[in-house]
Amino acid sequence: MKDNKKDIRALTKEQLRDFFVKNGDKAFRGNQVYEWLWQKSAHTFEDMTNISKETRQMLEDNFVINHIKVDTMQRSNDGTVKNAVRLHDGLIVESVLIPTKTRTTACVSSQVGCSLDCKFCATARLKRMRNLNPDEIFDQVVAIDNESRLYHNRPLSNIVFMGMGEPLMNYNNVIKAIDKITSTDGLAMSPKRITVSTSGVPKMIRKMADDDVKFNLAVSLHSAIDEVRTKIMPFNETFPLKDLKEALEYWYLKTSRKISYEYVVWKGINDKQGDIDAFVKFCKYVPCKVNIIEYNPIDDGEFQQASNDALENYITALEKNRIVVNVRRSRGKDIDAACGQLANKS
Repeated sequence: MKDNKKDIRALTKEQLRDFFVKNGDKAFRGNQVYEWLWQKSAHTFEDMTNISKETRQMLEDNFVINHIKVDTMQRSNDGTVKNAVRLHDGLIVESVLIPTKTRTTACVSSQVGCSLDCKFCATARLKRMRNLNPDEIFDQVVAIDNESRLYHNRPLSNIVFMGMGEPLMNYNNVIKAIDKITSTDGLAMSPKRITVSTSGVPKMIRKMADDDVKFNLAVSLHSAIDEVRTKIMPFNETFPLKDLKEALEYWYLKTSRKISYEYVVWKGINDKQGDIDAFVKFCKYVPCKVNIIEYNPIDDGEFQQASNDALENYITALEKNRIVVNVRRSRGKDIDAACGQLANKS
């Protein structure tokens, strides 16, 4: 019977209001249920205590709430928390709580597996099973917000779409999830505290600009030389740097918002002066800031962290050209929760 029931969170508030009117109830009942689903994150209809038992039973007869379940939770020595999240169909994704002294950040997944094929990323070795629904993305954020309050005594402050999957390959659902997260009917978080990180899908970056989104954009770049980038990120052959550059210029033209570049430096791959020069040139196309990310091995030895000298050469060149650069030390490496390590090992 459950298989024939509709996921109630796929309905808009207006559709919920219509459902109650058609079933002889008042439209405002739809508002109440919507509030339970999105503001109060009710897991069951029984949780909806200001609604009569008869109405709750009617909801039970017609709908399901396909809520996620945190299957296992691991806590790192540095306070990072990794959740293995079980979806309603039994598939698993991972999400991470990253704490610092001033903020707590949720790193959430957008796909089961990934649509792309980055060689250095453990998630990319998993085939893409399916896209996550908006409510499944939303639930990850709620779970991490609860953990932030429990372990760090403060609400979640930031969200990054840097977990499993390529967010722009699940664009519609990601946008719907962000709408719920930022809406006063949902979690009422500021879109300025949300960053969507993409490996670079030019067409979808342009669409985001046209859609006038209010969140931040990060690009996982790792090389500004086509031949090098294609070796480590083979989809670059389809979406070359020229197309990416033009899309980013269009983004800035439409939004006037800086781009963040995520950049890992690997030994013998992108640690030479020519790599640095190409990256600095790329950074000048559009106002930006750079996050140089510590590499997190995924056991095969093909990719190794570059020397400190190579990192310093990048930093010196960027700062000399007045480009803001931060070195981001990885968190949660002891529980495989760091960037590029999410692969359902737990």
